Amino acid sequence: MHQPRVAVVGAGVVGLSTALCLSRLGPPCAVTVVADKVTPHTTSDVAAGMLIPHTYPDIPIPKQKQWFRETFDHLFAIASSAEAEDAGVHLVSGFPLTYLSWQIFRSVPTEEVPFWADVVLGFRRMTEAELKKFPQHVFGYAFTTLKCESSTYLSWLEKRLRASGVPILSRRLGDLWELHPAFDVVVNCSGLGSRQLAGDAEVLPVRGQVLRVRAPWVKHFIREGAGLTYVYPGASDVVLGGTRQEGDWNLSPDAEASRDIFSRCCALEPSLRGAAGLREQVGLRPGGRGVRLQAERVRGAAGTLRVVHHYGHGGGGVAVHWGAALEAALLARSCAPAAPAPRL
Repeated sequence: MHQPRVAVVGAGVVGLSTALCLSRLGPPCAVTVVADKVTPHTTSDVAAGMLIPHTYPDIPIPKQKQWFRETFDHLFAIASSAEAEDAGVHLVSGFPLTYLSWQIFRSVPTEEVPFWADVVLGFRRMTEAELKKFPQHVFGYAFTTLKCESSTYLSWLEKRLRASGVPILSRRLGDLWELHPAFDVVVNCSGLGSRQLAGDAEVLPVRGQVLRVRAPWVKHFIREGAGLTYVYPGASDVVLGGTRQEGDWNLSPDAEASRDIFSRCCALEPSLRGAAGLREQVGLRPGGRGVRLQAERVRGAAGTLRVVHHYGHGGGGVAVHWGAALEAALLARSCAPAAPAPRL
C-alpha cells in the first residue's frame, strides 16, 4: 500500500512535535524531518520553556485555549510518568516542597482572569501578604503550570521520532521546491526561515536575549506583566529574561542588554545578586505576522507542491506546540494524495 511521503522542514519544538504527531496518525504516512539546525543549535533551545500562553490577535481565543489545553495535557502526562526526567518536563506549583509561580502587575490588568486560568492548576489571585514581596506591584496571580527544559525536551522528541522510524536529515534548503517530487506534502515549520523558503516578507525576527545563572536557592517563578521580565528556575539553572527587539537580526549577546536584564530581575528577586556562572543566550523568534497554519498548493513548471505552513508562534511556541502540531498534522494528512485504487 502506498504511504504518502511527508517532509517536515525544521527541527525546533514546532517541527519535531508536528513530525511526531504525523507519525502517530492513521492511516500511516512516511515522515522525514529536514533541517539545517538541530538541538542544541535551534531557536527553541534558547526558550525558557514556561507554559504560560501568549495571546495571538488573529487567532480566536477558543482555538488558542484548545492548543494550550492539549499542550498542557500532553506535558502533564509526561511530567506524571517515568519519562519526566528524560523529557525535561516538570510541574511548578504552589504546593509544599515545590515551586510557587507568581505573575505580578504594576496596575490591575484589564482582563483579571486570563483565558487559560482553568487550564493551569490552582489559579488564584495573590494574597496581600504575598504582594508585600513586590512593593511596586498591586496585583498578581499564583498558579501551577509546567516547564520544559527546552534542549532536553528537544532531544527527547528526536529520540521518539527515531524510535518511530522517522529519519532526521541534515540539509540546508534554498527553496521548498527542492523537496519536489520526492515528497507528496511539505510541512513548513522553518520559523524565520520562511522569509526565504516561503517568500513570506511578513515574518520578522524578534530578538530574545536571556541569561542563565546558578542560583539554587531561588525556588519561585516570577513573571512581571506581559512577560518581558521573568525569573524561571529550572533543573540546573535559573533563566532570567528578557528582550523583545523586533527587526533585530543580531545573534551576538549585548552587554548593555544583559546588565538591564540582570538589574530588572534583581529588582524582583534581590538574592540573585549572589548568583554565579552567568551565561548569555540569544535567539531570533519568528514574529511579525502571527501564527500561520494553513495549506497551500503552489503551482510551478515542475508541477504542484502541496505545502502546509506552520510557523510564526513568536515567543509562545512552547506553550501551544502540541495542540498546534496536532492540527497541522491533521491538515497535512488531509492534503496528502489518496492512494491509487487497486487494479482488478
